[in-house]
Amino acid sequence: MGEKIKIGISRCLLGENVRYDGGHKLDHYLTETLGMYVDWVGVCPEVEYGLPVPREAMRLVGEPGSPRLLTIRTKVDHTEGMKKWAHSKLKELEKENLCGFIFKSKSPSSGIKGVKVYSETGVPSKSGAGIFGGAFLNRFPLLPAEDDGRLHDPQLRENFIERVFVYRRWLDFAAGDSSMKGLVAFHTDHKFLLMAHSPEHYRRLGKLVAEGKKYRREELHYEYIRQLMDGLRLLATVKKNTNVLMHIMGYFKKNLSDHEKEELLTVITNYHKVLIPLIVPVTLLRHYVRQFGDPYLKRQYYLTPHPLELMLRNHV
Repeated sequence: MGEKIKIGISRCLLGENVRYDGGHKLDHYLTETLGMYVDWVGVCPEVEYGLPVPREAMRLVGEPGSPRLLTIRTKVDHTEGMKKWAHSKLKELEKENLCGFIFKSKSPSSGIKGVKVYSETGVPSKSGAGIFGGAFLNRFPLLPAEDDGRLHDPQLRENFIERVFVYRRWLDFAAGDSSMKGLVAFHTDHKFLLMAHSPEHYRRLGKLVAEGKKYRREELHYEYIRQLMDGLRLLATVKKNTNVLMHIMGYFKKNLSDHEKEELLTVITNYHKVLIPLIVPVTLLRHYVRQFGDPYLKRQYYLTPHPLELMLRNHV
């Protein structure tokens, strides 16, 4: 990956003073750590729609499935204007080849889940999505999308960034060797990564690839990436990771001494007991992959799904 990955982001998270109160919500991890590998495409729906900074705060009112966007004090309705702007903005974003989007949580324009929607009597429910955030999800259902609040959870953060890197590799595949042989190679490279999220999706995708010649290429590719991203949304649990680690360990049964086998099994067991993070057994397995040069394991993205500098597996 020579070029940086493009990810959309709410501009306030980049430190821009675009919030209704004139402030920002700078996220240092996103800008300073993840930012080493990312070209951010900043979006602020309310400012780009034409509202000033500072401005009167807004909220969603009505039915969660189709709320109105109203200013809190003066009750000015910006719903149709925001929807029109969002439709135009999404057309622009289609040209960006984004690999994901990070939204400002709880925002009536940018939030994607758990946004408060107020009834006519003023009682809120946390079941809505912002006008732009909801429209984005409808237009780009395959793209990894999260809000900044959920990314404070190490497991959700690792899951999101992992999906971003997978999607970028998919775009590279689609733009390069998108042949049947290339798809088989792509699927093989992601075998253990997918197994750690969903063995069922791995089985389905294996069958899809095996029967790939029955489909038109565009149809096959869409169905593959649809099911792949659907499977990767499922969290890689300790139990599923342990199963994959043991599976990989099996490749070394003829190479390791009894002492080395015992040591590796102890490390995997300690991870299974949640005594150590995932990075510990993965690092030991990567050591043996380098030592014994197994060509099949060398190509497995499970062992290095994203840059080590992000330290994502140090906390899961």
